[in-house]
Amino acid sequence: MKRNIQEKLKKIKMLILDVDGVMTDGKIIMDSDGREMKNFNVRDGHGLIMIQRHGIQVAILTGRTSTVVEHRARDLKITEVYQGALNKKEVFAKILKNNNLTPEAIAYLGDDIVDIPVLKMAGFSAAVADALDLVKKEVDYVTVNSGGQGAVREICEMLLKSQGYWTEVAARYDFTDLM
Repeated sequence: MKRNIQEKLKKIKMLILDVDGVMTDGKIIMDSDGREMKNFNVRDGHGLIMIQRHGIQVAILTGRTSTVVEHRARDLKITEVYQGALNKKEVFAKILKNNNLTPEAIAYLGDDIVDIPVLKMAGFSAAVADALDLVKKEVDYVTVNSGGQGAVREICEMLLKSQGYWTEVAARYDFTDLM
């Protein structure tokens, strides 16, 4: 990991995530009654639980509105959920103010052009592997994994390692002999 990325990750107090294409593979399934379904990765979810356990807050910032997102956020104990955010930059400023944080304390993971304004403001910015090329050019890091396929977990593990929590995680799950 590049040194400047490592230094940026050490300062992170909150991870903000887009949903479609980041927490999911970007596919939206609708049944004949118009009910929406999304695929979430269980390992991504566990990564979010682990960083919250170590004091890193998580927020969701998405342009769409979906009850599925509310259910997933509740399942992961994410209380800061901003849906229908047509201007993510304004909502980002609100998140900073509400949590008394500076942009340097924020990591943001996105995939599409609507994420670019926030990616440019965040202390650490990342795009999923299958993000638009335009987005990838604007970030500190591009994940190895695609959206909904482990990209969130990848960022969570980077945060845990950079902030010195990985040994504690290894001890909790008894894999210290594999390190």
